Amino acid sequence: MRSVFSLVLVLGMALAGFAVYMVKGYVADTEQALIAERERAASSVATTDVLAVSKPVLFGDAITPEDVVTVKYATDFLPEGTFPTLADLFPEGEAQTRSILRPMDVNEVILASKVTAPGEITSITQELRQGMRAFTIRVDASTAVSGFLRPGNRVDIYWTGAFGDAPEETWLIGSAIELIAVDQSTDRNSVDQVVPSTVTVQVSPDDVARLAQAQADGRLTLSLVGADADLTIVPDGAQAITLPEAPEAPVIVADAPAPAPEAVPETCYTTVRRGTETARMEIACTN
Repeated sequence: MRSVFSLVLVLGMALAGFAVYMVKGYVADTEQALIAERERAASSVATTDVLAVSKPVLFGDAITPEDVVTVKYATDFLPEGTFPTLADLFPEGEAQTRSILRPMDVNEVILASKVTAPGEITSITQELRQGMRAFTIRVDASTAVSGFLRPGNRVDIYWTGAFGDAPEETWLIGSAIELIAVDQSTDRNSVDQVVPSTVTVQVSPDDVARLAQAQADGRLTLSLVGADADLTIVPDGAQAITLPEAPEAPVIVADAPAPAPEAVPETCYTTVRRGTETARMEIACTN
């Protein structure tokens, strides 16, 4: 009987110890799970719902509500110009469209700087900054860097011409002038390498007049400026085009007239005979 009691006691103690071990393990696992959850909660990032494109879009494409999806974006890093709802992107209703100004990939957030105003189509006016004007320059393969120009590039402008009968010379008349269109395209991501017939630059109204005069009086040639060049950009509205001045005409000094010869008084003579001799005598002149 005692042996049975002892066996039961030993088994009971063993079971109790095993139960305590299991409880400790469960409590430890629970504590670890709670700690991990707290760490995840501490490291979680607040997000905001914004609109993005549901497909790749290119410059000039029109987007409708069917081309838009809602994505979550980190609130602390939300860029300026996002659209939270379709009503913000299409304020006049879902039948409205907006055109793309910059290419975007799938799920890329739509920004106000990447689309036109509601209902507008893509045009060169979106590229013009306040107070600036567009001026078109006629070019060919030799004057337009053989077709390597793209909207957004900066170029130096040279004028070749002559003043009067002087030989032709070439002057730099503008540095780091921004191109906003090549032919009829304002797409900065175009990969087509064709020789353009025209390029359009962005300059002040006064510089438009200077370029028009330069193009009428001579030839304009463009030189592409490197992306990493140390540029001096003229502020918007300031003079960026400087035309060469015609050299001053030489002053011709006329020779002084020769003095008139002094009048020589007229002298009259007569011949007088005295016998066989003759003599010449001065007498007063008579008319």
